[in-house]
Amino acid sequence: MMKSFEEHYHDLITKNADPRTKDWLLVGSPWPIACLCILYLVMVRVGQQMMIKRPAFSLQGPMIAYNLFLVLLSAYMLYEFIMSSWLVPGFNFHCAPVDASDNPSSLRLARAVWWYYFSKVIEFADTAFFVLRKKNNQVTILHLYHHVTMPFLWYIGTTFAPGGEAYFAASVNCLVHIIMYSYYLLSALGPAVQPYLWWKKYLTGLQLLQFTIVMVRAGYAVYTNCSYPLIFQKMLIFYMLSFIVLFSNFFYQTYFQKKHRSAAVNGVSNGVFHDVKHIRSLDASQCKKD
Repeated sequence: MMKSFEEHYHDLITKNADPRTKDWLLVGSPWPIACLCILYLVMVRVGQQMMIKRPAFSLQGPMIAYNLFLVLLSAYMLYEFIMSSWLVPGFNFHCAPVDASDNPSSLRLARAVWWYYFSKVIEFADTAFFVLRKKNNQVTILHLYHHVTMPFLWYIGTTFAPGGEAYFAASVNCLVHIIMYSYYLLSALGPAVQPYLWWKKYLTGLQLLQFTIVMVRAGYAVYTNCSYPLIFQKMLIFYMLSFIVLFSNFFYQTYFQKKHRSAAVNGVSNGVFHDVKHIRSLDASQCKKD
């Protein structure tokens, strides 16, 4: 008799899952995180429909609290990654295998990976704020792709390889998120802060740099045949490549294409305005001659 998907996956978990994390919240079975991601997409669709005839919510206070919380959470996770990998004597930065023992630093790294994974569920609230504020232009395919796929990627990492090379991508992303959510926090404070947020476009550039660094690092691990599960590194390479393509397209359309369109419109407007002034000056001189 053929085994069901659930039975095959149970066998996979039994043989390959990290014994330290398989019973942790949202780890082990893929169904809880799959259901959360489906509910997230339903929330977006239903929420947008419900907000059509309703005025947008301001939510300034909740947004300030939420972004401050994400800054602090990202800083805490970065601290945990630093203390459980970067500053651990003898940690292999060239190729860090997963230490599945109960070594205190290895357990601490596994917990940091879990918190990072769980933070991707918390970040579903990013979209909820967009929907309630009727900022539907922000709910793009890129936005949804990012928020749905990240939990699945880190579900796999937390279930099968919560440690080792996982420290690098997560550490870099936590650092970027501290900067990103600090920007959102300042932006939520109101118009008085807006003149000081000129560096918005550099956030996308920073994210592109992050994806490139992580992809190169994963490529290095594959090239050196690192003892960390290479299938995850190969997945990470293609995943980072997809982000580079999507974010590059977003960056171009947002900061170059719109700029060119604006310049073209201004050019036409200025040209028409100049021609009108020129015609008026000619008419005035002609009247004087007459």
